[in-house]
Amino acid sequence: MLVLLPPSEGKTAPRRGAPLNLESMTAPELTAGRAAALDALVELCRADPIKAADVLDLGPTQYDEIARNATLPTAPTAVAAKVYTGVLYATLDPATITGPAKRRLNRWVLVQSALFGLVGMGDRIPAYRLSGDVSLPGVGTMASHWRTSMRSVLPTLARRGLVVDLRSTTYAAFWRGDHRTVTLRVLQEVSGRRMVVSHFNKATKGRIVRALVTDGGTPRNAHELVEHLGALGWQAEQQSPRQVDVVVAEL
Repeated sequence: MLVLLPPSEGKTAPRRGAPLNLESMTAPELTAGRAAALDALVELCRADPIKAADVLDLGPTQYDEIARNATLPTAPTAVAAKVYTGVLYATLDPATITGPAKRRLNRWVLVQSALFGLVGMGDRIPAYRLSGDVSLPGVGTMASHWRTSMRSVLPTLARRGLVVDLRSTTYAAFWRGDHRTVTLRVLQEVSGRRMVVSHFNKATKGRIVRALVTDGGTPRNAHELVEHLGALGWQAEQQSPRQVDVVVAEL
């Protein structure tokens, strides 16, 4: 099984650690694409910070992000589980996952990254700023940059297993999935009305991923995923062969 997550916009910058080694990351066949995106981002931020702020959609108080991007090749790295922050990663709380569950976390969970394409939770990365809807000079939109390689790499990584897709709309454009992919949507129910609420959505997704890697079960399709989530205490409903909804009333 694979679980696909969006990255967090906020990241914790490592204070120490070896510099970035693209070839050591999950799916080394993405190295060339990673190098192209990295070179374009670093060059933009070094050569023209004002243009970089416009391209990256950053305000005057975020110029430190541009300066950080300019030093990415030599910046300290840490495992992605420590770098990505935000609501989803706070409730996933990878630092407290140990033993076999941690091995499953590192093996099953991939982050869809605008800069690196895919990031394993155990991959060492620096803190960076590049959103999935950016178009980098010389590279183009990040979705188009990664789409072709995702079509071959993700099915290979999934093998015959289920792919549980928890990505946001922006990152779903990098790869639309195939017959083994099930999109998991989180809805909050209030007074009989169901809606997508950002905080509930992210927090619940983090808890679901934690439950999946802790339990270790491997559902093979949407029906089995619904049954598995139900056994783990979630209200899950299959909407189609490729979509499952999880309904929550409160955090």
